[in-house]
Amino acid sequence: MKTVSYGLGRRIINPTLPVSLAGYFNVRRLTEVFDDIEVRAIVFREGGKQFLLVQFDLITVTEVMYRKVMEAIADLPQFNEENVLITAVHTHTAQDYRPSCPIYDPAVLEEIIPHAKAAIHDAVADQRSGTAWCGMTFDDRFIFNRRYWMKNGKVVTNPGKLNPEIDRPEGLTDAEIPLFAIKNDKGEIDLLLAGIVNHTDTIGGTELSADWVGFLHRSLEEHELAPGGMMCPLVGASGNINHFDVSTDMNQAQYAEARRLGLGYAETIRAALKDLRPVEGETFRIMSAIVEAGPAEVKQEEIDDARATVEKYKDVPSPAEAGITLTSEHLANGEPIALKYFAQSVLDTVAANHQYRFRLSGLQIGNVVFASLPGEPFVEIGLEVRKQVFGDKCCFVVSHGNGTGNLQVGGGYIPNIWNYDRGGYETEIHSNPFERATAAKLADGWRKAAGK
Repeated sequence: MKTVSYGLGRRIINPTLPVSLAGYFNVRRLTEVFDDIEVRAIVFREGGKQFLLVQFDLITVTEVMYRKVMEAIADLPQFNEENVLITAVHTHTAQDYRPSCPIYDPAVLEEIIPHAKAAIHDAVADQRSGTAWCGMTFDDRFIFNRRYWMKNGKVVTNPGKLNPEIDRPEGLTDAEIPLFAIKNDKGEIDLLLAGIVNHTDTIGGTELSADWVGFLHRSLEEHELAPGGMMCPLVGASGNINHFDVSTDMNQAQYAEARRLGLGYAETIRAALKDLRPVEGETFRIMSAIVEAGPAEVKQEEIDDARATVEKYKDVPSPAEAGITLTSEHLANGEPIALKYFAQSVLDTVAANHQYRFRLSGLQIGNVVFASLPGEPFVEIGLEVRKQVFGDKCCFVVSHGNGTGNLQVGGGYIPNIWNYDRGGYETEIHSNPFERATAAKLADGWRKAAGK
């Protein structure tokens, strides 16, 4: 039976500064705390090898954040970009610290970093060991591909509930949930990781919350784990996935929905814990690769159209000026305020002409693998890594991993090559500043890191 040495650390990262919440295109000033948000740190050890996993209850891990965390732990020379995985749960109801934030304040990020440093140092100092277990469960109640073919032959993202023009979903889902646990000498679960593919955006509004991942980890920590144990929900490749069931008119944008998803996933995982099996093999392997990508390819006619749109709607205010919560549905409906906003984003991104350097990092423990991906990759990319690259392993794909590849970029979707030129805002340059081959390059990067 595989024995693992590890350490745990965590800190609350609720903001004390005035902040706007992340995830949309306008100011959403924090008004209340629904539940605390955290940074969680885990150090895995074997012999002279160590691997650090850090998870934030935030929208993403930008390149700036990644570098600041690494600078903050420069006094821990055992860690470098090859054996560190820094990720986020992608909650849309935590402070926005990105430069693209409508009320950007660099002090917001500076407030987070000391908490991360403290959690990491706690994990390094914490000395635990236990036996490793793994498993797989399944829950398709809350997962939907959010890009739909419409009857007019175009793809629309989030076309609205009960829309009679919807034909069928464009792509796949991934309802499998890999599980990894470490049990202490009493047979209690002390650490539990679950890989879940879903968007973390069930609430909206102006209240601080970790969204459904918070309900999930709190429920399992309270009822299933040893005292002082940690549960980490690792969010998989879900750029084209969310929880909205368009076949119903149920209100799925409220705090109660976060509770429904979080406790629902907890119920599924709880039932599967009795079926965990010992991790097979003695491997403890750290994997890494660098993937370079160029900027999005934009046709001249698209640039001309964007310029024409900005000129046509030059008197239309920005979302911030209008006090509107801009969403993908505004774009799907062709509303001028959205058309102008996204057209200007096209022009700004083309002018920037960014290049990207992505860090892939991962860990293999026996027959279990953790593999990072940057940004918001589509579900099919995660499936390729899980099923083709590591098909014989219990594989976790961890999105929003290790920065955004460029100091000026706050993130972006990573579609499959076939998703382009169909419609849907994830493939447009304002939401996806990366070249079209990025998905294939990332998959090839993992093949290289895996030695295939």
